[in-house]
Amino acid sequence: MTATSPRLKHEVKDLALAPLGRQRIDWAGREMPVLKQIRDRFEKEKPFAGLRLVACAHVTTETAHLAIALKAGGADAVLIASNPLSTQDDVAACLVTDYEIPVFAIKGEDAETYSRHVQIALDHRPNIIIDDGSDVVADLVKNRQHQIADLIGTTEETTTGIVRLRAMLKDGVLTFPAMNVNDADTKHFFDNRYGTGQSTLDGIIRATNILLAGKTIVVAGYGWCGKGTALRARGLGANVIVTEIDPIKAIEAVMDGFRVLPMSEAAPQGDLFITVTGNKHVVRGEHFDLMKDGAIVCNSGHFDIELDLKYLASQAKEIKTVRPFTEQYILNSGKSVIVLGEGRLVNLAAAEGHPSAVMDMSFANQALAVEYLVKNKGQLAPGLYSIPTEVDQEIARLKLQALGIYIDSLTADQVEYINSWQSGT
Repeated sequence: MTATSPRLKHEVKDLALAPLGRQRIDWAGREMPVLKQIRDRFEKEKPFAGLRLVACAHVTTETAHLAIALKAGGADAVLIASNPLSTQDDVAACLVTDYEIPVFAIKGEDAETYSRHVQIALDHRPNIIIDDGSDVVADLVKNRQHQIADLIGTTEETTTGIVRLRAMLKDGVLTFPAMNVNDADTKHFFDNRYGTGQSTLDGIIRATNILLAGKTIVVAGYGWCGKGTALRARGLGANVIVTEIDPIKAIEAVMDGFRVLPMSEAAPQGDLFITVTGNKHVVRGEHFDLMKDGAIVCNSGHFDIELDLKYLASQAKEIKTVRPFTEQYILNSGKSVIVLGEGRLVNLAAAEGHPSAVMDMSFANQALAVEYLVKNKGQLAPGLYSIPTEVDQEIARLKLQALGIYIDSLTADQVEYINSWQSGT
């Protein structure tokens, strides 16, 4: 590592924050042994030499380890924030100062700055895009068709981003390979469930310091993120209501012991509302109107549009900040609604995001997905691809090995049995 060159382009809050960022990045690395092994291999093999890479991601201590691993592999990488409130400014400063990675990310950046950073990223003319939410890819498809020829492919690890990529595929505009990292078993089973579950409640508690025991918490969405959030909320003593649009997930929530209601029926009962759906206006005007005085709402999905905050603002006679990342909307009706983290990802706006132990597997998937795209350059038709099963299994194997946990393997007789239809009972 060397001191940053004065010619290195970047836009971060304050480079003087770098020493603190370095401490926090090192701390996170203690629980990221899988990504470290991948980084060590990349450093020797240089699989990304000569390639331009853009990462649009939450600029956290864990993301720092992914960026460092990709640069170790030879990538000419640029990093921008995927959400205006998810940047950790000390981490951004450290990546510029200690690792000479151009970073364009400031916690609290406005929409204009965020959009400008997307353009800066595309000006890099990426061969690979790592996208959280598919904003960079969507801008490329809509406004920079001439650059698609430079692109080997993209990776996406958010539910929201995968929804957008599937819509692009349906509309015939996904004209390049895209890796669906989100649906890898070693990603969504752990990152979405355990990471989102813990970090969401961490953000809520840091923002409010309320006691969750005895509260009625409404969790909108029972995908893997919703499952983790509901499970952790119940573990802290909350009474949990789940809302869903998918009948199968709704049955699963019922059989997991949760009450399932439409949002219109849950709205008058909830003390705290958490959206984790990836859709828009999950909590909207008619729901806000039904909420009790002092109800708290927050979002742990990728974009703030899960909450219809424009409607809420239109009904407010005053909006005031009562704690950091905690705003009270005092409504014309006389009651108030509390919004956390401006409706953005509460686990990153008000806390530090997922624990590094789960991001170790998520970012191992990201790193190996990039390598897969590069190794198969020119051989993959346009479309959305799953992480190969053998890659998923290898990440799990490496994680178990790092934890000092060992499992059984099949005997030759067992292998023969499960591969034969002639063997009976």
